[in-house]
Amino acid sequence: MATATLARQIGRVISNAARKKTSGGGWYSPHMAAASRAIAERIPLVDLVLEIRDARIPLSSECEQLMNHKLSSRRIIVLNKMDLADCSQTKEWMSYFEQNNCISYGVNAHNKKSIRQFLNFLQAQVKQLRRNNHSFTTTILVVGIPNVGKSALANSLHQIGRISAAEKGRLRHATVSPHPGETKDISSLKIGSHPNIYVLDTPGILPPEISDVEVCSKLALTGAVDDCLVRREELAQYFLTFLNLSDEYKKWSKLSKNEIVKPLADHKAERSSGVKMDAKRRRQYPTDHTQDFIVNDVRQTLFEKISSFDGNMNDESNLSTLIEEEIMALKEAFRIPTDLNEDARYKVAAKLLNLYRTGRLGHYTLDSVP
Repeated sequence: MATATLARQIGRVISNAARKKTSGGGWYSPHMAAASRAIAERIPLVDLVLEIRDARIPLSSECEQLMNHKLSSRRIIVLNKMDLADCSQTKEWMSYFEQNNCISYGVNAHNKKSIRQFLNFLQAQVKQLRRNNHSFTTTILVVGIPNVGKSALANSLHQIGRISAAEKGRLRHATVSPHPGETKDISSLKIGSHPNIYVLDTPGILPPEISDVEVCSKLALTGAVDDCLVRREELAQYFLTFLNLSDEYKKWSKLSKNEIVKPLADHKAERSSGVKMDAKRRRQYPTDHTQDFIVNDVRQTLFEKISSFDGNMNDESNLSTLIEEEIMALKEAFRIPTDLNEDARYKVAAKLLNLYRTGRLGHYTLDSVP
């Protein structure tokens, strides 16, 4: 299948890039090595360890460093970005962890309700710990690979925790970025009072080498490693294999029909001030791919290409043909001039990856439950 072929192709590039650490070209920099040592020193000293994983890749985003520590009940696997993953598969993964005697929890670091529920869960865990340990302060270490949302989660817990405790004072913030490797130091943020609870936000860490090329590919697609290590065009093709083999595109069928045939009432409504404002934004930002009208065009284009395809999706050459047709059609959907040639393909790939990574093109879990 094209999925496996692309995964191996991308994975080999990523894996080889990791091995360039001695020349400064790989991900395992001296800074990451120092962070790994600092985290290892703190693990025995904290009360709880939150291993943050990406809900889209619950297994591939495992923090390998924790394998060297016997944490038992002190570790909680947190599946962050659950709003970007397939909800039913997230539940299956949590059941899998439970069957393997691992405490797990699904959360969306950018949703206040989700954070409040998670904070209540953590406070219950702390109370359970305090039955045997009456320490005044509880410390929780937040660890994980790059770009799984550790800092966003720590910030949200800090903000909601202070509000719940009615504390005043200046908010502290851990650095948050969509790019991996932005957190440089370990920072402490208070998330609860009576008892005092602190989280220690840490830099994202990866092992010096990853032998499984499919894991490397999934890390690259979800943004855990820098895009500069592999061509975005290949990552976009890799995403399209998941989309084409899923049922996500079927959710856009009504959109496609509504866009093709507009009722008379809709044409009259276009004269309203609201639609005029939308038209004005279209004129001002005609190529901003995050605008709803462009996202809808992208969805419609993909739906029509997939639903009209009469080839065998499980045949590598047929699937590759479909992906090529989709990329060509997306140039128009993204308002990219066709005379840009290869640069146009790069722009399509960059915009497509952004929409996937922000959840605008559906919800996907790339790891299958064993």
